[in-house]
Amino acid sequence: TEDRAGQRDYDLLVIGGGSGGLACAKEAAQLGRKVAVVDYVEPSPRGTRWGLGGTCVNVGCIPKKLMHQAALLGGLIRDAPHYGWEVAQPVPHDWRKMAEAVQNHVKSLNWGHRVQLQDRKVKYFNIKASFVDEHTVCGVAKGGKEILLSADHIIIATGGRPRYPTHIEGALEYGITSDDIFWLKESPGKTLVVGASYVALECAGFLTGIGLDTTVMIRSIPLRGFDQQMSSMVIEHMESHGTQFLRGCAPSRVRRLPDGHLQVTWEDCTTGKEDTGTFDTVLWAIGRVPDTRSLNLEKAGVDTSPDTQKILVDSREGTSVPHIYAIGDVVEGRPELTPTAIMAGRLLVQRLFGGSSDLMDYDNVPTTVFTPLEYGCVGLSEEEAVARHGQEHVEVYHAHYKPLEFTVAGRDASQCYVKMVCLREPPQLVLGLHFLGPNAGEVTQGFALGIKCGASYAQVMRTVGIHPTCSEEVVKLRISKRSGLDPTVTGCG
Repeated sequence: TEDRAGQRDYDLLVIGGGSGGLACAKEAAQLGRKVAVVDYVEPSPRGTRWGLGGTCVNVGCIPKKLMHQAALLGGLIRDAPHYGWEVAQPVPHDWRKMAEAVQNHVKSLNWGHRVQLQDRKVKYFNIKASFVDEHTVCGVAKGGKEILLSADHIIIATGGRPRYPTHIEGALEYGITSDDIFWLKESPGKTLVVGASYVALECAGFLTGIGLDTTVMIRSIPLRGFDQQMSSMVIEHMESHGTQFLRGCAPSRVRRLPDGHLQVTWEDCTTGKEDTGTFDTVLWAIGRVPDTRSLNLEKAGVDTSPDTQKILVDSREGTSVPHIYAIGDVVEGRPELTPTAIMAGRLLVQRLFGGSSDLMDYDNVPTTVFTPLEYGCVGLSEEEAVARHGQEHVEVYHAHYKPLEFTVAGRDASQCYVKMVCLREPPQLVLGLHFLGPNAGEVTQGFALGIKCGASYAQVMRTVGIHPTCSEEVVKLRISKRSGLDPTVTGCG
């Protein structure tokens, strides 16, 4: 694909049409560069396939949040009679209708991405790319024709896919993952969710919320990497709202019974005792693996981590090959979050083609787990703060609060809780904020700016609250854990 003068086809070739890859391509095109995107979705073992846009759009954040919303609406319908709405209870939920609406929205986003690339004169190839050499990739088009593409700069943004526990008999044949759940035409029915990741808990949360019998099997700790006090409260809330938990258990096999149900056998990790249960659906949510296998990275000389197979990069997102970069979930040691991939991608392209020298800052990245009671956090967990600074140098302010909306509806607010982790030394720099309650994403996003700007506890205390909101509980945090006083909020004070 190079002519005799050594001209390459493109200034930039992006491998992967997800959040990060598309952000790179559009940014480079805006800077007047000649850009191509290659994207290919390997169907899941179950045969699920989807369009352009990556995990977030098709089988991640977007359908997840919409199904979370469906579940929240169920709760609001139960609240409605307390507020004078005469709604006949219980209200049935129709999976087919919800799934169709969600899937149609996702398809509109796929189309939107195609149009945006066309508008910006970015060439899009729906091919599975693999490296031929450090400047060239090849792929086979639908008609079987081989396509070779070369570029001065290449960005790998292929993301990841759900991990299957292939050592478990029947796991691949009978189980599904988050790649499938949002595209099911029929209700999954009685579901076993295996795993304790945020994906596991979010899926189990909305399945319970729309009225399905849901069990979560956790081998060790929930939400590894998140604050463990907050994580255990997330589980407590789910448990008290109908999700069942099997703790300290690991599945050993899945079999299909003659009636079509799935029989799962598991072992109690402590006692070694075996147990079985029957389910309609088994959903594996035990982590993700980087989508690097078919790229032939060794042909280009790109180094990966021997443990995780993720691509190794420096602070400039550069791989072991000078003109090849990687961003997003495929990269070792990066948060697996859509907005970080987008920002890292844009900044990378601005450095390559826009004369910038700004690097992506991966500290104080806010995120939210969309469990039925949402958990938003930014900065360090209490454990990380103590490990980094020592118990005696950390002050934690906390409160149990009751959202006003819960009062009339008679809702239980036992798990509505907020804590701010600070340095003890005045002015008490805020190291982390953890919020468990309604609309945690909206709350955390606002405070993330303050924390990014180096907010201190003193400044937060001088911030006037908006009344009556859940967010204002953050600016009213007066009680420290160290004081031993009861952190339950009473009245408007």
